[in-house]
Amino acid sequence: MPGAPKLSHINENNRAQMVDVAAKPVTPRTAVAEAFVQISPELASAISQNKIAKGNILDTARLAGIQAAKRTDELIPLCHSLPLDSVDIDLVLEGNKIRITATARATARTGVEMEALTAASIAALTIYDMGKAVDRAMTISGIRLLTKTGGTRGDYSAS
Repeated sequence: MPGAPKLSHINENNRAQMVDVAAKPVTPRTAVAEAFVQISPELASAISQNKIAKGNILDTARLAGIQAAKRTDELIPLCHSLPLDSVDIDLVLEGNKIRITATARATARTGVEMEALTAASIAALTIYDMGKAVDRAMTISGIRLLTKTGGTRGDYSAS
């Protein structure tokens, strides 16, 4: 479209491409993402009492999120492989919902937003998988980037 901004992942032939980050400086980068899983009172009770047949949902979801962040480049086309410095997943049962906060850190040439978002998403899907025997009506929502720091485009904070 004439006058539209050029997308970095589209080349002059309108083909998807991986962005060349070789000239970018290596800097500390951090991204924080969140997601929510709305659950039934029955599942909330079972989680709080650790009475799920498949095991501890929150601990397993935390590990799944960390594992997912480490494999983001295998899941999302055109993502760069990043040497992650750390990934932290916080899961909090708040009444009938679980709030997931994923933080990814790297010292690299490109950001870790996709790693944080992937971690939050996979943690939410793991909760669904482990809790579906009790509650098939769960919903996953609100997956979004909360903050990002580092890089040439500067910091970002969701409103």
